[in-house]
Amino acid sequence: MSTAPNPIDLQKHLSGVDYPASKQDLVKAARDHNASNEIVQALEAMPDREYDGPNAVSEAVTKR
Repeated sequence: MSTAPNPIDLQKHLSGVDYPASKQDLVKAARDHNASNEIVQALEAMPDREYDGPNAVSEAVTKR
């Protein structure tokens, strides 16, 4: 994937997530909210760790 997903779209699909959240929690939430394949793939490509909030997720997605 050449571009990161739109941060606003990304956060829409992660609404309701309780932070800190694991990578697996975030991928599941995105799938539960019918996120695009682009968003799910971007989340799956993030490092496997706990994320303390939406900014940490956006940062991890864009730093690939």
